[in-house]
Order: sequence, then structure tokens, then C-alpha cells
Amino acid sequence: MKKCVLDLTVSSAERLHERYVLLRLTHDNQLPEMRPGQFVEVLIDDSPTTFLRRPISICNVDREHNEMWLLVAMVGDGTRRLGRLQKGDRLNCVLPLGHGFGGPDFKSRFLLVGGGVGVAPLLFLGAELWNRECDVTFLLGARTKGDLLLLDEFGRYGRVLLTTEDGSAGERGFVTNHSVLAEEHFDLIYSCGPTPMMKAVAHYAREHHTDCEVSLENMMACGLGACLCCVEKTTEGNLCVCKDGPVFNINKLLWHS
Repeated sequence: MKKCVLDLTVSSAERLHERYVLLRLTHDNQLPEMRPGQFVEVLIDDSPTTFLRRPISICNVDREHNEMWLLVAMVGDGTRRLGRLQKGDRLNCVLPLGHGFGGPDFKSRFLLVGGGVGVAPLLFLGAELWNRECDVTFLLGARTKGDLLLLDEFGRYGRVLLTTEDGSAGERGFVTNHSVLAEEHFDLIYSCGPTPMMKAVAHYAREHHTDCEVSLENMMACGLGACLCCVEKTTEGNLCVCKDGPVFNINKLLWHS
């Protein structure tokens, strides 16, 4: 898939939470083809502490309005500057990067498991699966109710189940404690979020002989496989998450604990 370097225009910047902002970006020309699970590298202007581009998952692609959505967690100087962008501002992006989630194939029931800002690529994936008339269930986890993001958007594409660590929304506990996992069977599980969460999801999938793909969040710098910052040990040797992933089948990962 061809990579582009584009100056995108902010069509809206919506503050979802004190720590999260949803950027909708557009371009004068049609945006390139993108797949769920791919990401972009954004250039941070006017930040003396941010020398490299920042990788951000593609949250959704709205073809009708020619928009790409980025869900940004403001955790450092660079991402906080992204959080201050306003309508009409420009953002330079390299896109699309990496390999996304696999297609539905013959599978019929899909479980999409996300935690924190890791829910971002699952919205795009859910929309694609819904468009193919697949049965989609989202299982989303957070520390507390206020950290759950874009629930109305997820609800457009499938059933939404929630867990919170404090019990303020959905079931109390982690996503892998949700009762749906004991009560229902899924043909394929997709997951993105904190590594301990994804490892727990992978463990569940192996125990239940369920296919599973996860989107890794290793530290990435170049996005092209040149700097080797994001190397992951796999059954095929050391692979760059940015170039060979970020999505991997769990059978390729050395997560057998």
C-alpha cells in the first residue's frame, strides 16, 4: 500500500476528556486507502522536546466527509501540543503505515477487546466488519466510567460491553473477567490496549482455541523499520512492529506464559 506525506487540515478537535482529544483531519484531495490497524506518524511543530514524529493509530475513516480520525492521549509535551490544535490548523502526517487486522474470512462472530486509548483502532475495524454484515461485539475496559471513550460511536457498529476497575460502569474488574467470556463463543478475537491486558486476552484465546490478533504498542520512532526501536521477538525471529505489524496473530508471538 502506497505511503504518502500529507499536510492534513483539522476539520474539528473535540476534547473527550481532560486527557483525550479526537482530531478529525481532512485533505483537499481524496485521502489514501487505509486499513483498520494501520497508523500514522505525525510531525509535532514548535516542540523543543519532541524531535521525532509520533505514531498514532487510525481511529476511523469517514469516506463521506473525506476525514481521518485520530484519538490522541495527551501524555507528553508532543501529544499535549496536538491537543491544542484547532479547526483549520495543519498537521503533517506520513500514512498509512504498518499492516492492519486480517479480514473476516469465513468467520461470523467477532469480539473486539480494547483498553484505554487502545480502543482507537477497534472503532475503524468495527465499522469495516459492520459494513460486511458481521456480528460484532465490543468489550471495552477502563479504570473508571469517565475513561470510557466514544461509546456512542462504537454502538453504531455492534453490541458494546463494558468493564471498569471501580465498577462505575459495566461489570467490575478487567476485560478478561467479563461474564460474556464464560457464556458465549466467538470465532475470532481482536485486541488492542496495554500489553498485560492483551497477554491476558491471548491466554484466554489459547485456552478456548480461538483465533486472535493483537495490535502491539511498542515504542516506535521512524515507522518504517529503520531505527529498530520497536523490535519484537517472534517465532520468525526479531520483527519490527512498525513495519511487520503492528498487528500480529498471537501464535507468532512468544507470549506463552
